[in-house]
Amino acid sequence: MRAQTKAIWMALPLTGALAVSSVQAEEVNIYSYRQPFLIEPLLEAFTAETGIEANVVYGDGLVERMETEGRNSPADVLITPNTTILMSAYNKGLTQAVDSDVLTDNIPAQYRADDNHWFGLTTRARIIYASKERVEPGEITTYEQLADPEWEGRLCTRSGKHSYNLSLFASMIAHHGEDYTREWLEGVKDNLARRPQGNDRAQVKAIYEGVCDISLGNSYYFGAMLTNQEAPEQQDWAQSVNLIFPNQDDRGAHMFISGIALSEHAPNRDNAVALMEFMVSPEAQFLYAQDNFEFPVRPGIERSELINEYMGEFKEDPLSLTTITDHVDEASRLVDEVAYDF
Repeated sequence: MRAQTKAIWMALPLTGALAVSSVQAEEVNIYSYRQPFLIEPLLEAFTAETGIEANVVYGDGLVERMETEGRNSPADVLITPNTTILMSAYNKGLTQAVDSDVLTDNIPAQYRADDNHWFGLTTRARIIYASKERVEPGEITTYEQLADPEWEGRLCTRSGKHSYNLSLFASMIAHHGEDYTREWLEGVKDNLARRPQGNDRAQVKAIYEGVCDISLGNSYYFGAMLTNQEAPEQQDWAQSVNLIFPNQDDRGAHMFISGIALSEHAPNRDNAVALMEFMVSPEAQFLYAQDNFEFPVRPGIERSELINEYMGEFKEDPLSLTTITDHVDEASRLVDEVAYDF
């Protein structure tokens, strides 16, 4: 039944007729930037437990769609892979606060909005991938060292303008200030083995091929590569690197979240809050994090066997993601000033 409802709902125009689904009893309407394989097991478990049907629209541009739909939007919740999209929805006035002890008691403060307009569901770290053959253990242990001259011609990254890098760069501003971060970015750029290109996996491939010795990448890509049966060559890429969680002797590794927010005009508000609370239940946290080799946002939840084997415990930067996001525009400007991508 849910698949049929979803198909009909997705085929409707952006406004007007979409409101039809919102009058159906016991349902929740989800706009999701995350892929189906990541959230469908959770939604099936939620429906089995509560009887509430979950209708989903997947894709990009969903914040803009919500903005266009306005009060007619059927969206109850927005699920995203990062803070940037959550903040975009928040800044456009498309979210509302949720007063829930279940959420605030189980999600650390740095991974939710100060005013409870958005909440993290899983976390991942921005780590350093290092060649097993050409980088000695302990040779690089911090983000700051990425700018050291010894790494000249040995570093690969994706575009400095990508949200993953902008978030890291923004955290550097928050910790060290703008002047330091500009100088650091200039040093990082000087150390690049090639012009920034590709995604995080492409950087690990470049290490495997000898183009560079270290790269920046999100932690969950390691599990995705190591278990990739459709492109088994990626298993070789993953096996060629060690994983370095930076700054373990001081602030800890820079963290990201996938997250969720309640729509400003949620037609099924109570059902939506029930879904949000379910998403931080022990069952949902384990399922959601394991499927993409991420870390549960709720403390004390068992992690996947692969993560335990290859990553272990590590120190997380406790800096609020709200604070980091406040510096993203500055970080983007610095990327332009140092011509990082050119």
